[in-house]
Amino acid sequence: MSSPTGPASGLPVRMPRPRQPGRHRRPEPLAAPEGAPALVLAVPGTPSAATRGLAEEVVSIARSELPGLDARIGYVDGGADEFPTLQTVLTRAAEERTARYEQARAAGLDVKEPDGPVAVVVPLLAGPDSATLRQVRQAVMESRIAAELTDVLGPHPLLAEALHVRLSEAGLARADRARLFTVATAADGIVLATVGGEEAVQAAGITGMLLAARLAVPVMAAALDQEGSITSIAEQLRSSGSQQLALAPYLIGPEIDAGLIEAAASEAGCSAAEALGPYPAIGKLALGKYTTALGIAPQQPQGMPVR
Repeated sequence: MSSPTGPASGLPVRMPRPRQPGRHRRPEPLAAPEGAPALVLAVPGTPSAATRGLAEEVVSIARSELPGLDARIGYVDGGADEFPTLQTVLTRAAEERTARYEQARAAGLDVKEPDGPVAVVVPLLAGPDSATLRQVRQAVMESRIAAELTDVLGPHPLLAEALHVRLSEAGLARADRARLFTVATAADGIVLATVGGEEAVQAAGITGMLLAARLAVPVMAAALDQEGSITSIAEQLRSSGSQQLALAPYLIGPEIDAGLIEAAASEAGCSAAEALGPYPAIGKLALGKYTTALGIAPQQPQGMPVR
């Protein structure tokens, strides 16, 4: 029997575990604030079932990191019901927010009229692409919805990690430099392929330096949308001593036709890894842009240590 003050004598007493003090204490789990704007992922390129699957995986990762997150997908070049345009998604988010407010008022609840942005738009781009970003800005303006537009996802150490993983999956890099084994097909020079012209090449170069530190091989960025850029960079790497090159797409996937990657790799005489795709870091970085825009991010997602 238990007494009012605790369990009967002889029974173990379960005490609550004290919170761990100091800087190693686990952070309190973060949740989306009530009434927070929607995260709208702006997906570039021609919509397809594969593109939709990729985008859904990215927002699923973001939701798992932030319970209660309202995450949606808008297609820059959408139009059909299954691929709603960015304008359509923003308009729908605004209508739903207004409807929730009116329903609460009708139910007699004392609720504050919603203000602030309806959504935070996060471009699904690893690096800057002025043409695509211009389309995204235009879509946001034409929607006439209060929305914040974030920067692209990179450069970031997590993208260097993702590039490393994709290269290792293709057998073009060691998965872990600390382990004592070799990969016969490991590249000794990396062409980091991006789109968006010179601005994109410079931004990719920052992530390229992080990748070079991970792999201990030279990495140089080039633009897929500039004729001769990939071949020129491949020749520079070979002239500096690299003999076995690999092309690493600094792309998430939807922003370019996969055939262009294969053609560029063939022209440069090297093998190519897969695009970044729905690597977990992509969802975390998209969420990081969203929470930073709202001022609720405890910290930006951190990359893995260089080995």
